[in-house]
Amino acid sequence: MSITRKLSAKQQRALEILIRLKRLYPDAVCSLNYQTPVQLLVATILSAQCTDERVNLVTPELFRRFPDAAALAAADLAELEDLVRSTGFYRNKAKNIQAACQRIVSEYGGQVPKVMEDLLSLAGVARKTANVVLAHGFGINMGVTVDTHVKRLSYRLGLTKQTDPIKIERELMRLLPQPDWENWSIRLIYHGRAVCNARKPECDRCELADLCPSAGTFVPPSSVRLSKKELT
Repeated sequence: MSITRKLSAKQQRALEILIRLKRLYPDAVCSLNYQTPVQLLVATILSAQCTDERVNLVTPELFRRFPDAAALAAADLAELEDLVRSTGFYRNKAKNIQAACQRIVSEYGGQVPKVMEDLLSLAGVARKTANVVLAHGFGINMGVTVDTHVKRLSYRLGLTKQTDPIKIERELMRLLPQPDWENWSIRLIYHGRAVCNARKPECDRCELADLCPSAGTFVPPSSVRLSKKELT
């Protein structure tokens, strides 16, 4: 019996979607600008309820002033708040960034940890942020990053009926091979921005339409939304 026949219909469909996404977005990369894992961590925290484009406008000056964990840990909080103000929820973000960096300095020698549990111990870091940092900062696929695009598209594509990001992540991890967990997320994010947007998906030009049970008929339920906490 071939490997393909052992897969469920949903797994086969998920893999075909992944193949097409790779073809559609062959050069897809994390759209946040960073040079080090700690800068990626900070940028990802700032991206909660904010566009990556806005974050990329903020981080050059932020990282010029505070290039590493030690500098961020010792920063004047008011100055830090001012630098990240335009990303929204700036007081909470600045507080979490500083607290996370203080822990990185005191517990991990100034280096961002490479272990999921350690990352989750940092202020402002939930699984979405931890998955991004592990995948793009260290090349480690420990989970599937579930942001608002991944949540929306995975639901529309009929790959999950869950609304909780952790439950969605677990389902996707069962459907996709581990080396492609981040491939799935980053390319689905690109597709969500380019074609399958939240208010009016462009099903007539979507190259996944024949695999999508929602194509041409989708009406977004109010329950399929991320909370503020789930966005981190």
